[in-house]
Amino acid sequence: MNDLGPPAQGDGTLVGRVMALVRQRIAGRVLAPGAKLPSIRSCAEAMGVSKSTVVEAYERLAAEGAIQARRGSGFYVAGRLPPLSLADIAPRLERAVDPLWVSRQSLEAGDGILRPGCGWLPASWMPEAGLRRALRRLSRADCETLADYGTPLGLPALRQLLVRRMAEHGIEASPDQVILTESGTQAIDLICRFLIEPGDTVLVDDPCYFNFRALLHAHRARVVGVPYTPAGPDIGRFEQVLAEHRPRLYITNSALHNPTGATLSASVAHRLLKLAEQYGLTIVEDEIFADFEPEPAPRLAGLDGLERVIHIGSFSKTLSASVRCGFIAARRDWIEGLIDLKIATSFGASRLSAELVLGILQDGSYRKHVEGLRGRLGRAMAETRLRLAALGIVPWLEPRGGMLLWCRLPGELDAAGIAQRVLAEGIVLAPGNAFSLSQSAGRFLRFNVAQCSDPRIFAALRAAMRQ
Repeated sequence: MNDLGPPAQGDGTLVGRVMALVRQRIAGRVLAPGAKLPSIRSCAEAMGVSKSTVVEAYERLAAEGAIQARRGSGFYVAGRLPPLSLADIAPRLERAVDPLWVSRQSLEAGDGILRPGCGWLPASWMPEAGLRRALRRLSRADCETLADYGTPLGLPALRQLLVRRMAEHGIEASPDQVILTESGTQAIDLICRFLIEPGDTVLVDDPCYFNFRALLHAHRARVVGVPYTPAGPDIGRFEQVLAEHRPRLYITNSALHNPTGATLSASVAHRLLKLAEQYGLTIVEDEIFADFEPEPAPRLAGLDGLERVIHIGSFSKTLSASVRCGFIAARRDWIEGLIDLKIATSFGASRLSAELVLGILQDGSYRKHVEGLRGRLGRAMAETRLRLAALGIVPWLEPRGGMLLWCRLPGELDAAGIAQRVLAEGIVLAPGNAFSLSQSAGRFLRFNVAQCSDPRIFAALRAAMRQ
């Protein structure tokens, strides 16, 4: 049984050490495909651990497919796997820069890839201690909480808390006007299923969050863009588009716009709502970055009273991208239809996620966490701007807060070409035309300042700009 060799580190637990050692021996062909693993007793003796530790390690390895259990015989290395192709885990250099380019590159990249172009915080910036406390509390919940479906509207206590949070931004709603979803993306998907048909026109900002475009294309909508200014959409052009195309929806961020970091002004907000009423337009207001604001910007839903505005949000950016929990706040007579669509498409939102979010919001740790994030992001923003300035890369505007910098490249440099070149160095950037319906942002890049601490990013940028 000494063929297992010296103990490995694993995840720091005894079970993790056993698993790591077996994986090492399989990867090194010490244990070949089809080979029998040491017995539970001999492995336990060789590693100085209990038999129950080895049993758990073997069971976990079997669950992940690395080994197989044969009744009455023991455990065996799984059959031969196909050779690992580095191309399968490397960045997709050949993919065209489309609305899904940044998402695919960022989500599919390995742990060693740098992501200054992604739209989320590093995992180390999230409230790990608070999440672990909430998980421990949740582990003691009753069986129904752990294993049953949630109600169609979602956890009542969390909806009540969300209503109180919205009231802080001037949005008056009741809990029966709030539906929990799995994410902000699912919220928009449900709204599109409810309000538009294939061929309907939907209005977006130019530039806008690229996934708005991707999702609308999936719904076969006709997407029209309106130029975005530092105070909001170009109102003159907005009215022209309404008169010409009669769109059903307008999807936007009023708080810390993605990708520009701009904030909707009060005067533009009022004019938007007047035009929406005049032309029968429904506005979807996505506030996913709102908790990064130092001071709340005007909320269209607050000014409108949820008549023509649907308000959505989630906790993916500030709490955890793994805890899938978003929400929709809408007028009462639309709620039943949205519930039916939610049941038809996903049956119910995650009860566990809702309970976890509720626990963190209730214990007071979330507010303190967000306050700390604002300060940390402010420092990262200042540092990133200095580093970019040294390369001649200039922000389009100075955001009031948040993590996004929308920047113009010097001269006639092409952002897509630079993004492709640095991708070969293991760095994912966000080129401007991924956000632009009119493809007029070819000289822009969006930077996530929270993901820009590594100096290799700026060295690679400098080299790519010289090519």
